[in-house]
Amino acid sequence: MRALSIATYLALKEVWRGRGRFLLVSLVIALITLLVLFIAALGEGLANGNRQYVSNLNAQLIVFLQKSDTNISSSQLQVDTVRQIRRVDGVAAAGPIYTSSTEIEANKSPLKVSLLAAEPGQPGLPPVIAGRVFHTGDSGEAVIDQNVALRSGFQVGDEMTIRSTQGGTDEFFYLRVVGLTSNQSYFFQPTIFTSAATWEKVRPQSAADLKDDTPYPNIIAVQLADPKQIQSMEMQLLTKVPNIEVADIPTTINAIPGYSAQQGTVQTQGVFTLLIGVLVIGGFFQIQILQKVPQIGVLKAIGSSNGTVGASAVIQIIIVTAIGVGIGGGLTYLFSLGFPPTIPLVFNGTSSLFAVVALLLIGPIGGLVSVIYAVRIEPLKALRLQ
Repeated sequence: MRALSIATYLALKEVWRGRGRFLLVSLVIALITLLVLFIAALGEGLANGNRQYVSNLNAQLIVFLQKSDTNISSSQLQVDTVRQIRRVDGVAAAGPIYTSSTEIEANKSPLKVSLLAAEPGQPGLPPVIAGRVFHTGDSGEAVIDQNVALRSGFQVGDEMTIRSTQGGTDEFFYLRVVGLTSNQSYFFQPTIFTSAATWEKVRPQSAADLKDDTPYPNIIAVQLADPKQIQSMEMQLLTKVPNIEVADIPTTINAIPGYSAQQGTVQTQGVFTLLIGVLVIGGFFQIQILQKVPQIGVLKAIGSSNGTVGASAVIQIIIVTAIGVGIGGGLTYLFSLGFPPTIPLVFNGTSSLFAVVALLLIGPIGGLVSVIYAVRIEPLKALRLQ
């Protein structure tokens, strides 16, 4: 304990006497922290923008058309597939989901949105946090995501205008907002939900699609009576229902076009930023040790052990790194308050905590070479007496 207290005293004393130099290094670490946290938030935001609706589904399995490669956009199921799935033992509920995209007129400028349809009370329709669920049939009603409300200004009771291409010409439809939901981004766009009949009427369609007014679901979300029986129920569905593919939620998310590549790119950027931090910290403290070789020689000459010298260097590195990470975390929080909702930044507690822990570890790791060098310094050589 005495050696540790001496090492702590020496580390604090040196940091205080050279506070300008050490503050500069802490600011560099703060900038690295800012960059790492924003990369983590960007990765989470992009992931949410792509997967949020699918990951929040109240279901365990997703049914696709056979040979669609679990790609939602490439899948189009028959209407009676829903009834066939509901008759399979072990299926608690099955909800058809219809997907498309369109534009709404908002604040005198168009806003691209994902237009989804689902059945009330079935998997696929998220819980409504304000207002009510839309009526079935061609009711002309919609539930919108809070992000749509934030970016467009629409609230419950308002009427919104949808511009949709119908056979090569633009037509306008009107939907009344009857409810709000949250956290339902899909394919990087905020979402609006409506009934299947309304969806079929207002969705963009080619001239060939206009000849058939039957809505065909892209996928079916399946809720199991026993959520633990995912694999056995997957096989049972494939056996009893023809022309389908079945996947769980994680598999469906990873099959979203570009999702895996996007996340891999963002994570690689984060790793390289951490490596840069290791090199910066390691280089600074290596120079720091080289500049005070005589002082370390004096310490060893008067009886300080290698443990005391090494502990002093480690404590100094931890202090400087902690100050830098603290400043960087504070700056990140302040900057995050000013970003508009259109920028996909999500500061997830788990990923941010992981990033902070990694940043705190890169200090000792980066300074490891300098600590080893300090421990190996010979007093007589350091004082040029040998």
